[in-house]
Amino acid sequence: MKTRHLITLCLLCCGVAAAFTACNKKAAQTAPAAEQKTTEAPAPAADQYIDIELPSPYGSPLRVSDYVAKNKYTLIDFWASWCGPCRAEMPTVVKAYADYHAKGFEVVGVSLDNDHDAWVNAIEELHMPWPQMSDLRGWDCAGARTYNVNSIPSNVLVDQQGRIVARDLRGNDLLNKMAELLQ
Repeated sequence: MKTRHLITLCLLCCGVAAAFTACNKKAAQTAPAAEQKTTEAPAPAADQYIDIELPSPYGSPLRVSDYVAKNKYTLIDFWASWCGPCRAEMPTVVKAYADYHAKGFEVVGVSLDNDHDAWVNAIEELHMPWPQMSDLRGWDCAGARTYNVNSIPSNVLVDQQGRIVARDLRGNDLLNKMAELLQ
């Protein structure tokens, strides 16, 4: 009887651990080694962002540079509809947007989705009013490759001059940074 409970507990723990790593590129890759890319795009310079141009949910091209030029700060937010931690983090991003958008803060979502309908539904469900882009190539997303994104959620905060101000701000760190910058 104890053995059966121990096995059940082990299986449960493995399932929970798998759920927490599901948004990690290395854990999510299931293609045979021959199909996986072995080269990564060069990381952006430590202080300057690299522009991304990808389709919007409606198919029209969007460029991050269009938003960087118009706003004091732009958060490039890497996420996906299937990513539990991304969905859990989104209320904080929505709050930051609501609190600071009028003061010059913009968010541009870069989705690592493969499924257009799931992506569009998540945008609506999570109440994300900011611009969204995706090439629907999952982990092979050109935007994610540009910034060497290997796990999500991930983000890059850029100022109006194109300088990277911060990376991977989550929860109160995002809210505190925006309060510091836009008070």
